[in-house]
Amino acid sequence: MNLTFLGAADGVTGSRHLVDTGERQILLDCGLFQGFKQQRERNWHHDDRLHGVDAVVLSHAHLDHSGWLPALVKRGFRGPVHATRATCDLAAVLLMDSAHLQEEDARRANRYGYSKHAKALPLYTKADARRAIAQFVPLPPGRELKIGATRIHLTPVGHLLGACAVRLEHRGTRLVFSGDVGRSEDLLMPPPQPPEGGDVLIVESTYGNREHCVEDTPARLAGIVRETVGRGGSVVIPSFAVGRAQALLLVLQRLRTAGAIPRELPIFLDSPMAAEATALYRKHARLLRVGAREMTGLLDGVRIVADAAASMRVSASRYPRIIISASGMATGGRVLHHLKALAPDERHAIVFAGFQVGGSRGARLVAGERDVKIHGEYVPVRAAVHHLQGFSGHADRAELLQWLRSMRGTAPARTFVVHGDPDASDAMRLAIDRELGWRDVRVPQHGETVAL
Repeated sequence: MNLTFLGAADGVTGSRHLVDTGERQILLDCGLFQGFKQQRERNWHHDDRLHGVDAVVLSHAHLDHSGWLPALVKRGFRGPVHATRATCDLAAVLLMDSAHLQEEDARRANRYGYSKHAKALPLYTKADARRAIAQFVPLPPGRELKIGATRIHLTPVGHLLGACAVRLEHRGTRLVFSGDVGRSEDLLMPPPQPPEGGDVLIVESTYGNREHCVEDTPARLAGIVRETVGRGGSVVIPSFAVGRAQALLLVLQRLRTAGAIPRELPIFLDSPMAAEATALYRKHARLLRVGAREMTGLLDGVRIVADAAASMRVSASRYPRIIISASGMATGGRVLHHLKALAPDERHAIVFAGFQVGGSRGARLVAGERDVKIHGEYVPVRAAVHHLQGFSGHADRAELLQWLRSMRGTAPARTFVVHGDPDASDAMRLAIDRELGWRDVRVPQHGETVAL
């Protein structure tokens, strides 16, 4: 059995791990590369090793784990895509929105002439996304799936609705892929469940070199809102439409109820996808740690922005308000129009909630850049920029180690550390070696194949 790392081996995004059993080729995740340009350009390269994929298994729905599926289908993949029912539901929303953005970005680049190509083309279209969604086959956690002589099991790991670790067993060799592991005290999701042990482990390391700061994140957000409103400004929160937007809405509703922010302050949810995802969170409420009553009231008093014209009116408003809009790292979507309108004014505030991948607009703004390129032009940044890492859905180093300690059975003979910036992955490698005593632990290279 061979394992090839075709993504997330030298960075956080582009999760693609190809398992070749000699009888079947199974792709664990099929994600988009995001962040730095040299990473994003990999989305346009089709590795010949992906031509023989028989099936895809998704750990969860985030685009860096699912977002390349329409491109794979566009290139001829016709096999099943297995994931939990909640992941299938969320991924369907995310993929259609991603395809829409791909098409819109290409149209805008052609209209205003800021593409470097003669004609800008989308990576994939909505038709490609619909074909990919039609290939989804739900797999409940705990139920065994057989692909030839290979057995697949899913184990919930928090992080996002439907997210699971994947255990693959083929003729006595067991491989465990963590996907993204959630936090032990997440706002929405239960703690990660202990995984079954394996001979080989692939573990993420997004926060492998640090631990989440100890702060009262809701109180800090309330303070930012009060200060900004006090100077006549508005708060724009770039947010992932799935997971992060729901957590933000939950906290804002609690702050309103407690009187920590003005009850009359308008809250706009400028993301049809976030509204659709919120409905899915209510549909799958049994998977959450939040009571049904709070989930039912998540959108109480929240104004849903239906279309682009209404979004422009929200941006142009002179009155203080809170705007939650996708995307979470400001890589695309309607939030870019809000940033163009609000960033040049020092009265306003921009709040990033959670991890910002290197090279993204969000990472550059958090790092202090005072000019940011949007739609081909540079926009001055005079608004206050805040970063609330307490909203992160990723386990930090201590939580990852605790999850590994909880693994049932013997320690893996080989461990591969992925899904992290180089310093984070290497720090996680050292921590596993030092604190767990596991000896064969290393960070693989992009494109590397190892025999198991």
